[in-house]
Order: sequence, then structure tokens, then C-alpha cells
Amino acid sequence: MDKNFYNAITNRRTYYAIGKEKIADEFTIQKIVENAVNHTPSSFNSQSSRVVILFNDEHDKLWEIVKSELKKIVPEDAYETSRQKIDNCFKAGYGTVLYFEDTKTVEAMQAQYPLYSENFPIWSNQSSGMLQYVVWTALELEGLGASLQHYNPLIDEIVKKEWNIPSEYKLIAEMPFGKPLNPPDEKEFLPIETRVKVFGN
Repeated sequence: MDKNFYNAITNRRTYYAIGKEKIADEFTIQKIVENAVNHTPSSFNSQSSRVVILFNDEHDKLWEIVKSELKKIVPEDAYETSRQKIDNCFKAGYGTVLYFEDTKTVEAMQAQYPLYSENFPIWSNQSSGMLQYVVWTALELEGLGASLQHYNPLIDEIVKKEWNIPSEYKLIAEMPFGKPLNPPDEKEFLPIETRVKVFGN
């Protein structure tokens, strides 16, 4: 197996300090996402994940929406901290990947396979999580820094309206990306033996 795969897993981290300098162009990032969407597994091959990629001004617009919606609910004395984080850590990049799940597809699978009905929303979220991880790791291989954010459901309706996204799409997460400006913080690990058990070896 290609050792780059293991290196990418190890090096994939949360980057909050990102910039707008383009170290991978829009076409490259689009192909990364398309490949991930095609090849990330889903239950019964339901393919319920949907993705929207925002670049440049459209990316900036998203984070202005987030700030605007936050300002409506965050106390004034706390809002400035949120604004600075959004401007310096998320809007500071040059693109954002929006992850959705198509609830109509999930509901169709529930109807088709009623025995597993309760599991399809769970499997849908699991598939979305895998997709997020695949894209995140692939962006790392291109030298990009990213983080995973969750301003949903606060921004769901205005995002759908702004980019003409079908109402049945459920926003799951937002992934801003850009050129890494600073190394990520050191990561601490729990003892591996408390997390992995092996029998029969």
C-alpha cells in the first residue's frame, strides 16, 4: 500500500491559521471532491451525500452569513470573539466545502428496506463522516490546511436560499481550507492499548 496514504492520515490535522494564497487551484480541488464523492462508501450504495464547493468571493460570502446569523443570537460582549475567529480562521482561507445529506434519498431507502429503516439516517451520517475525512485527507496531500465546522442548523435556510440548494438537503458540516500559515498544535494521544484490543494473535 502506498506509504503516502499513511503519511496523509498522520499529517491530517486541524489548521486554524490559513491564508488565501492558492497552492492548489479550483479545478484540482473540484476533482479531489468529485473523486471522494464517487468513491466514499455508503449503505446499500445509496449515495446520499451531496457537496457544494465555494471559492473566493462565494467562500467569503458564506462566512459573512455565519457572522450575521451569529450576531442575532450571541450576546454583544461575546460576539467580537466569534467574529475574530471566523475572520482569522475560516474566512481567511479561499474556499469552503459544504457537506449535505439528501434526506429524500435516505427516506427512499427507508421505504425500500423497511427492516433497516431506523438505521438509514445513522448510516447516512456515517457515510458523510467518511466523505469528510476522505476530502480532508486529500486536501492535506495537496498541502492545504483545513478544519471542520458546524454552524448548522443556524445557517441552513439562508445557505439553501443563497445558493439555490434543494430543501431536502440537510447541512452536516462546513470545511474551510487554505494555505497553512502556522503548524497545528501538538496532538496528545491516549495510550493505544486503552483504545485497541487484539485477540487471537
